[in-house]
Amino acid sequence: MSTFLDTKPHYALLDGLRGVAALMVLWYHVFEGFAFAEGSIIETFNHGHLGVDFFFILSGFVISYAYDDRWNDGKRLKTKGESLTLGKFIKRRLIRLHPMLVMGAFIGLITFLIQGGVKWDGTQTPIRWTMIAFLLTLFFIPAYPGAAYDIRGNGEMFPLNGPSWSLFFEYIGNFLYAIFIRRLSNKMLAIFTGIIGILWIWFVTFDISGYDMIGIGWTLDAVNFFGGLLRMLFPFSLGMLMARVYVNRQQTADNSLCSRVKSFVTRNIFWIATIVLFVLFSVPYFPKAETSSISVNGIYELFCIMIVFPFLVWFGAAGTTNSKFSTKLCNFLGDISYPLYIVHYPIMYLFYAWLIDNKLYTLSETWPIVILVMATSIVLAYACLKLYDEPIRRKLSKNLKI
Repeated sequence: MSTFLDTKPHYALLDGLRGVAALMVLWYHVFEGFAFAEGSIIETFNHGHLGVDFFFILSGFVISYAYDDRWNDGKRLKTKGESLTLGKFIKRRLIRLHPMLVMGAFIGLITFLIQGGVKWDGTQTPIRWTMIAFLLTLFFIPAYPGAAYDIRGNGEMFPLNGPSWSLFFEYIGNFLYAIFIRRLSNKMLAIFTGIIGILWIWFVTFDISGYDMIGIGWTLDAVNFFGGLLRMLFPFSLGMLMARVYVNRQQTADNSLCSRVKSFVTRNIFWIATIVLFVLFSVPYFPKAETSSISVNGIYELFCIMIVFPFLVWFGAAGTTNSKFSTKLCNFLGDISYPLYIVHYPIMYLFYAWLIDNKLYTLSETWPIVILVMATSIVLAYACLKLYDEPIRRKLSKNLKI
């Protein structure tokens, strides 16, 4: 499939780190299952949900890098290549994202039926509402809390495949980019990012959601929608700003900041960044003081998103793979990152139900099943990629001539 990104240098390390983040989200959801079964908070790998925020900053960086200089706004393009219109951009993003969303809904339907088609409280869901939920998910129409087609009964936007909520906001971010954000100058983009950042700091620090964490946006109430929008917009716009600065630095003399950064990047930067992410996500939960409205846990997670993640993305963009193994590994992880994120949670629903039914609460009790769940998720993601996603994207791109 031909894309604008193919005409530019490819950031293999960023692809690899996106795959690492997807694996860590998968690992986080394993421990989320133990918490569900026990009725407690997640006590291990507490901050793994931040992998989603890492996705958002990578998305902003890559989209800005790939498309900013391709728009046909009646001006001469800055680089050689095909011009981009709003229609072409929307088609490209739909082709890139939506086929796997459809597959995720289909797998979610199958696993829900395997579970017996029941809500979390054990009540039976009429098959007509299950099929309506499936149909609405195909068209990416979210469920509101308490709706009859909220078939699991826990308020998820997309009850057949919960993590699709982040793609709901990703679509919003892509649309805002196309009609508004891309038109901002670097200075105005920095101001916009700063304003969103201040709102996000206020929202998280004073725990407006009541979650005492950044894991917000998965349901369609007012607080989650506003919080989810901030959660996406800040790292997305920050990633865009970083991409613009990075590309401009690449075009300056050899004593540029980019060159100085590159001089510190080692051949092991992929492994270093992987370890950093794992350590950050494994830090214990910081409980809120009973007499305070300040979320210490939220402040820690803001630190990860606003300080550490930008450094990892910058170093990842500046670094290169230096062996066939690391190149193949990064390519593989990059290829399966999106399919893995989309298809793993329906498998998790089955895992969670099994944990609850058997009253199992720890990794030591369940590690063989955990390995099976993770391996199944990875193999299923790879199979969907090769047998479904890539072929259908090639066919759609050819038929739509983009």
